[in-house]
Amino acid sequence: MRVMAIDYGDARTGVAISDASGLITGKTTVIHSRKPEKTAQEIALLARENKVERLVLGFPRNMDGSEGARAALYRQFGQLLQQVCGLEPVLWDERRTTVEAQQILSDCNYHGKKRKNTVDAVAASLILEGYLAFLAR
Repeated sequence: MRVMAIDYGDARTGVAISDASGLITGKTTVIHSRKPEKTAQEIALLARENKVERLVLGFPRNMDGSEGARAALYRQFGQLLQQVCGLEPVLWDERRTTVEAQQILSDCNYHGKKRKNTVDAVAASLILEGYLAFLAR
C-alpha cells in the first residue's frame, strides 16, 4: 500500500510518499503555495500520479497531547483533502517533527535557503516514517 504523508504549512507543504510496498519513503517534495485549495489540488495530482492509497496529515498537538492552536485549521484542510482527493486523511501526531527535521538538516550541514526549502519534506518523511512504523507493529 502506497502512503502519502503531508506536513501542511502556511507557505510550504512537505510531502513524502512511500514505496509501493509501504515500507520506506520513496519520494519527497515541497509544494509552495499559500492557498489551501491549490495545495490540495497539487496533493491530489501527486496522489493520482503515484497511486497513493492512504493520506496521513501531520496534526498539531501540544507536548501534553492536547490539540494545538492550529488544530481546527488542519481539520478543515483534512476535509478539503478528502473532497479533492477522495481519500480521508489519517490525522497523525506531528509533535517535534519540524524540530527533528531541523536537527537532521543541521547535522548534514544544510543551512540558509537550502535548509528552508528542504525542512518541510524532511518533516513529512518523519511523519511517514512514524506512521509506517505504526502499521508494521
